[in-house]
Amino acid sequence: MSRPKRVWIPNCYYHIVCRGNRRDPLFRNASDFQAFLHILHQLHEKFPFEMSSYCLMNNHYHLQMKTEEYSLSKLMSLINKRYANYYNTKYRLTGHVFEKRYYDKVIQDKEGMLAVSRYIHLNPVEAKMTRKPEHYPWSSFYLYKYPTAISPNFMNLGSLLGYYEGTREQKRERYCRSLLGEGSDMAVYHTDLYSRH
Repeated sequence: MSRPKRVWIPNCYYHIVCRGNRRDPLFRNASDFQAFLHILHQLHEKFPFEMSSYCLMNNHYHLQMKTEEYSLSKLMSLINKRYANYYNTKYRLTGHVFEKRYYDKVIQDKEGMLAVSRYIHLNPVEAKMTRKPEHYPWSSFYLYKYPTAISPNFMNLGSLLGYYEGTREQKRERYCRSLLGEGSDMAVYHTDLYSRH
């Protein structure tokens, strides 16, 4: 049976999840995380895209992103191919680095944008890898938490901060507070994600 064709809506944000083959580690050390982020920087120069949030975990990663000129499937193919080449070369491996097709789901509204970003930024906390999201170095949360942090060229913080009132600093504070607030949307989103993936 052929796989259903992906639907790409230009300029709409998607939640992307990609896992290591057999759920093996995708990132073994800091240099692997850095290499992946470097690939994003490189590709952004030729194939523009925007991200609201990201989180790189040990055996999978999350991206909240949109593209306008190039299809999401094309961009994801480039990202994963370049990282797979890096990974296999470094560790002298052959074969698949990633597990099956990546998960993608279009984000349709403000509530979805905020729920996805919270889910992504809280991944390391839920996995008990850190107590606070700002202490995890491989997610974009620090860009929202610390005003002096230098944002990568592919990040668009305004896509989330624009939902809040006040000055730029007040918007940052309100977003970060909302991340740790009580809310059933997080539980619902978690259930929906893993029932589909």
